[in-house]
Amino acid sequence: MSSHRLEVAPARATALRERYREVRAATAFLAAPLSPEDQLVQSMPDASPTKWHLAHTTWFFETFVLSQAQPGYRPVDARYAYLFNSYYEAVGPRQPRPRRGALTRPSLDEVRAYRDAIDERMDALLARAPEDGDLLDRIELGLQHEQQHQELILTDIHHALWSNPLRPAYRPRSRPCDGAAAAILALEWTSHPGGLVEIGHEGPQFAFDNERPRHRTFLEPFHLARRAVTAGDYLRFVEDGAYRRPDLWLSDGWAAVQEHGWAAPQYWELGSDGWSEFTLDGMQPIRLDAPVAHVSYYEAEAFARWAGARLPTEGEWETLAATRPPDGNFLESGVLAPRPPSEATAGPPAQMFGDVWEWTASAYLPYPRFRPLEGALGEYNGKFMSGQMVLRGGSCFTPRSHIRATYRNFFPPGARWQMSGIRLARWD
Repeated sequence: MSSHRLEVAPARATALRERYREVRAATAFLAAPLSPEDQLVQSMPDASPTKWHLAHTTWFFETFVLSQAQPGYRPVDARYAYLFNSYYEAVGPRQPRPRRGALTRPSLDEVRAYRDAIDERMDALLARAPEDGDLLDRIELGLQHEQQHQELILTDIHHALWSNPLRPAYRPRSRPCDGAAAAILALEWTSHPGGLVEIGHEGPQFAFDNERPRHRTFLEPFHLARRAVTAGDYLRFVEDGAYRRPDLWLSDGWAAVQEHGWAAPQYWELGSDGWSEFTLDGMQPIRLDAPVAHVSYYEAEAFARWAGARLPTEGEWETLAATRPPDGNFLESGVLAPRPPSEATAGPPAQMFGDVWEWTASAYLPYPRFRPLEGALGEYNGKFMSGQMVLRGGSCFTPRSHIRATYRNFFPPGARWQMSGIRLARWD
């Protein structure tokens, strides 16, 4: 190994040691407002209990880092390999996803003790400043993985609390209920001439395998909206009877509207005082000037059709997002809700990062020359490249250090419990 590598590896291990502590503490902070009962509930098959998230992210480090770094490693509890595996077929069998809420044992205190035990072992490992680059890469992947679950803790408990007839808040109300009188900025457009562009990640910085490799793609001339679609924009769509008009919807989308009785975004409710929305701060009047959230791909596509526009492709989105710094309203702001644009709509698009994930018109497929990670970790992204649509940009639930212009999120087109929104595009 070169002397340069000997210098770099300990420095990287030291930085990862501190980052590990910060990420793990942030997860515990998000769970802190919740009671043990809150942390056990599973309100639908697609969501997971907070307690399971706490344990699964810990299992990830034990399974993919500690057990591979230490010959003869003895797990904290061998049964956890079944309870807290998510979808890694190569690792072994697991508790069915729809039945994670049945795991009353181990208790929350035992899960916290599990986290503490693994944190001690990880700290000892990193204190030795390992020089194995592959091992350090797996630790970084584990931290990025945990940041994904930080967002899922919030989206999943949001759905669970909404499912409770008492509609309890995740925390005391922390934002003013002044949205009903808000003004909505006019929708303006940024133009791009199209042509041959490059998208995807390259370089030594972390990226998931599905963001690579960087490659060429051709774009026709297009226009991208300079702001996200607001709740006020979407309210006009609702009040125009769009949920009763099959001509606006894809066939599968119209079937979902009828099957589930959709009439507005998830968490919207119409009362005697007008529309309100269930948020992590409890029921709040809708902020008409903030981006609409909790809409499915089907709803986003129908809205775009109604508006005489379309959804952007991920190539179009990334090409313009790459011209802006990845700043915005992220988890660290503490707002935990989309905010109105903080800048004028003239010039480049605003709110490309944070606030709401933005649906694209692109199916989640591998990039040209895509290669998944080796071994069981190859199941992380590649196995889901069917039946999903790509979202971009992060949300107010996403950690700031987790996002970049090349990041590809993906969900089924009917998913609504995520912090997902809309940005419009048009052909030239």
